[in-house]
Amino acid sequence: MSEGKDIIMIGGGLGGLTTGALLAKEGYRVTVLEKNPIIGGGLQCFHRRGVLFETGMHVLGGFEPGHNLHRICTYLGILDKLDIRATDTDCMDAVTFGTETYHMPRGKEAFTDYLTRLFPDQADGLRRYMDDLWALSEEVDLFYLRPDEGSMLRPHSEDFLLPADEFIAKYITDTRLAELLAYMNPMYGGVASHTPAFVHALINVLYINGSAMFVDGSQQMADALADVIRAANGSIHAGDPVIKIDVEDHRVQRVITRNSKEYSGDWYISDLHPCTLLDLLPEKAFLKSYRDRLREIPNSYSAFSLYIKFKAGARRPFVNHPCYWQEEHGHVWQLCDYDEATFPRGFMYLTPPSHQQGPWAERMTVNCPMPFSAVSQWADSVTGHRPPDYKAWKERTLQKVLDKLECACPGIRTEIDFCLASTPLTIRDYYGTKEGALYGYNRDCKNMALSQLPVATKVRNLLLTGQNINLHGICGVPLTAIETAEALVGRGMIVQKINEAYNERAKNL
Repeated sequence: MSEGKDIIMIGGGLGGLTTGALLAKEGYRVTVLEKNPIIGGGLQCFHRRGVLFETGMHVLGGFEPGHNLHRICTYLGILDKLDIRATDTDCMDAVTFGTETYHMPRGKEAFTDYLTRLFPDQADGLRRYMDDLWALSEEVDLFYLRPDEGSMLRPHSEDFLLPADEFIAKYITDTRLAELLAYMNPMYGGVASHTPAFVHALINVLYINGSAMFVDGSQQMADALADVIRAANGSIHAGDPVIKIDVEDHRVQRVITRNSKEYSGDWYISDLHPCTLLDLLPEKAFLKSYRDRLREIPNSYSAFSLYIKFKAGARRPFVNHPCYWQEEHGHVWQLCDYDEATFPRGFMYLTPPSHQQGPWAERMTVNCPMPFSAVSQWADSVTGHRPPDYKAWKERTLQKVLDKLECACPGIRTEIDFCLASTPLTIRDYYGTKEGALYGYNRDCKNMALSQLPVATKVRNLLLTGQNINLHGICGVPLTAIETAEALVGRGMIVQKINEAYNERAKNL
């Protein structure tokens, strides 16, 4: 494709902004249309009573020197604009099952050695498991920023699409260790018998290689990506959602926003959930079979989250890593099951770092996996207009989470200044994602073809990007952005430039 094309980006989340920034580097003029007043999607932050809270992207991976996000951000020229703090080397994650707490160290060898000491009878199987985990990640070329020669559905090893729980069971006979190896399930929506082993592998390899957290929030990455777009004569328009996409002769002609503004370009890229996109398009845009398929793909689970501000003078320690808490063994693969009487059986909590972080935490975020079914009876309500019974349920659930959090962090209730909560409905309405799905479509190893969408569509000048298309999260979405951008500039072209830019920078250091 020639340079100088006009791009209309529908959605200003991580996928839209990264795709836009990559294309801006290629000389495209990008116009980003974001429905919310604040850009960023899962990167966006909000303030309450002068306190900053992140809505998502709490834990980072891939920012170690030479790793994928480090290289991508180097190429885009934003690496030095990001304030990122690595988690503790000797404990990147603390994982609790009942009364047992494990302190998981960073790095493949340290991680393996630590668990081998705790489970000596599993040593041989554990080492084979770790080696094969890394081998699975090597099957995804784009994860290592190698030119990608095909989709996830091309021929792979026998284990690639094995259910993740069965993959672990191939090597590990101790049920406690098997559950411990699945502790990152909340990071990718892991479900027994369905989540493919390669997804489990990519997330674990990403974080074991080196995890980190944003200092003072994730909004900085959204803003840095937006600056790349603006520097190439692009523009960002927030707070005015697209409400209609006109299509004629299998081509998008224009998009229309709520404020009756029209935008036209040569190419249109959707960073929306595909079902949200369908609602904006005329039915004739896609065949009924394709529309039905998009609507039938199951979504990943959502979350009930708490945003806690501690009292001034409270001495709740700042912890430089995420903490995963399970009430007991036996539920790590069923965290998406919902029973109001027992909720939550597990959650992840962390104390996000600030610029002048001292020994005491100012705030805490708690994420509890929750299916949309828990709130489906109120699905017709919208933010700011929820019914009284929903508000009562939300307050009951908040108190239940605090009760369980008190088990994980004794005395924490007395240290809280104020506490806010979000539900799957909140996530649905703010992110614009169907059923408040945290990780987009479910990746189901029993039917991978159903949830694997190509970036190109039958509408000739409409492409897709974002977490529903390939992989999710802080790493997966930028990798998908590369795939979408390369659909315009040529396969392998951007990966080559990313690696060249990184190698040039390394020579000059």
